[in-house]
Amino acid sequence: DGDRIYAVIKGIGASSDGKGKGITAPNPRGQEFALRRAYAEAGIDPVEVDLYECHGTSTVVGDKVEVESLTKVIGEGRRGDRGPIRIGSVKSNIGHLKAAAGAAAILKTTLALHHKELVPTLNVKTVNPKLPLNDGNLRLQLTNEAWSVPTDVVRRAGVSAFGFGGTNVHVVM
Repeated sequence: DGDRIYAVIKGIGASSDGKGKGITAPNPRGQEFALRRAYAEAGIDPVEVDLYECHGTSTVVGDKVEVESLTKVIGEGRRGDRGPIRIGSVKSNIGHLKAAAGAAAILKTTLALHHKELVPTLNVKTVNPKLPLNDGNLRLQLTNEAWSVPTDVVRRAGVSAFGFGGTNVHVVM
């Protein structure tokens, strides 16, 4: 119809943590299940994604579980010459919007894809040393930079929203 397309959603995966340790405690199995469902539906290997917009609430336990879950799904040592996978969270830019946080993350990622820019996560003084970033070849995006990819590579991103009570959703764009 001549409409401008900013991004395309290729797959969506959702899961519930089920019975867990508490209403705010993240469950890696639930997060992994949502990620695997999304990439299966999209028909894309998660190692091909250059940017993960994380739920990233800046909690010691939550962020560690999220990075570990991503690493498990991506697989250690599989990135090769493509360089690190960038991760970030819109919450550092505008705060936590509770139920609207996932929508804000989708909008940030859509604009990043459209403008071909990797947008920084703000206000990071010290990266939590307990985050296993090197295991998954992940790098926290701390500066704004052009999102360059080789001409034969499709620019891809993933967006996670892991909610209160164990609701997990991941979108592949």
